[in-house]
Amino acid sequence: MSRMAKRLSALWGAMLAACTLGPDFVPPKAPEVTHYNRKQDPVDTVAAEGVSQHFEQAAQPVSGWWKLYRSKELDAVVEEGVVNNPTLEAAEASLRVSYDNLRAGYGVFYPQASLDASASRQKFSPERFGSNAPAPIFNLVTLSASVSYALDVFGGEHRMVENLAAQADQQRAIMQASYLALTGNIVNSAIAMAAYRDEAELTRQMVALQKEEIAIAEKQSKAGVAAYSTVLALQNQLSALEASLPALEQKRSQSEHLLASLTGHAPAEWQPPEFTMDDLVLPERLPLSLPSELVRQRPDILAAEAAMHAASANIGVASAAQFPSFTLSASLGQNSTSMNNLLAKSGSFWSIGPDIASPLFDGGTLAARKAGAVEAYRQSQALYRQTVISALTQVADALRALEHDAQISRAYSEGLEAARDALQLAEANYRAGMVNYLQVLSADMQYHQARLNYLEACAQRLQDTTAFFVAMGGSRERVAH
Repeated sequence: MSRMAKRLSALWGAMLAACTLGPDFVPPKAPEVTHYNRKQDPVDTVAAEGVSQHFEQAAQPVSGWWKLYRSKELDAVVEEGVVNNPTLEAAEASLRVSYDNLRAGYGVFYPQASLDASASRQKFSPERFGSNAPAPIFNLVTLSASVSYALDVFGGEHRMVENLAAQADQQRAIMQASYLALTGNIVNSAIAMAAYRDEAELTRQMVALQKEEIAIAEKQSKAGVAAYSTVLALQNQLSALEASLPALEQKRSQSEHLLASLTGHAPAEWQPPEFTMDDLVLPERLPLSLPSELVRQRPDILAAEAAMHAASANIGVASAAQFPSFTLSASLGQNSTSMNNLLAKSGSFWSIGPDIASPLFDGGTLAARKAGAVEAYRQSQALYRQTVISALTQVADALRALEHDAQISRAYSEGLEAARDALQLAEANYRAGMVNYLQVLSADMQYHQARLNYLEACAQRLQDTTAFFVAMGGSRERVAH
């Protein structure tokens, strides 16, 4: 290419760039706050049963965060869900559709060529030209080729492709959000299933203890050494315990069914693993990203930003539609009354030239469309800001929840230790003949209740840890291309 041609090409490119209508999208600024809560964010939680959680400041999300629970069964269920979940599969297909649409959109920047061939039998009317000659009947064979190229003078096509690219980015973020939600729901369902299983087992043990207490109380009542009201009170407690068992089993079944659906199975065809709370380890080191980093890693925020980018590009599309469009086109072909003479010079035809189309009056349609595009962009800006605020709030809630969970677990842990000591003391006194067996059973019931309280607190702590990982954006390594 000559130096002059290069200069002309550069000049033409600059003119096209200068004529690209609509705003150039600029990513929104990151939040200026450096922490999530009004007061400083916690660095460590209090220790419960010797376990304290530490928040690593300015750290990146952990890839495969659920592996920190150190359960091979949980890892296997998450992997099965990632492979089989229909919702995630649909999100991946939608992402591939958006990529295909983007590739199709890029075709507008290339010349469009077509080939046409036709054969017909026709009757020509000379009356159209004021002639009384007989109307001839003949065959007509046509072979033609055409090429056209749209000049994107005002950048409408450029903005259209920019819009498609932004939609692909949005769909990619939506797919990542689906992946994050799926893994979080699987982990939470597994924790719930394990907790309900262990709670039901503890409750059955308490029912057995309560029945033993009632049997002894009834004997004492018949012997006249205890009031019958004691028996009634114990029977009332037993009824409450027995009534809680079906509710726990129902919740456990719901957790199993939810876990089956998350892994892409019907409940009847999937056997859930036997999770227990002892199989799950509380993660101790949690990555706490800065708010300015959170907006670049949370998929819901990235989706909102991509939607804002698409809305911005639509302003350019609507703006360019108000101006003339330019197309260069050329065609070349042959006409003949028979296939044998199709390539004769007398039957050749061609055309070349520009085409200009400009709107003159449309009743305000194009102006209204542009105004609507501007308002849609303002709407996307507001939705983006709300998404960021909601994300920051979610992280702030998760931080406080973990802080308070640790305090609650510590209190229940201390209560459990006291109940254990009380039971041991009651058993020692019983062996020494200082108390009766009913008092031992009562201490044992209090110990089991303390275990139940601590178990519920541990389950809540595990689930709030899951909520924290999800709030941080989790890991997003599974992305369809």
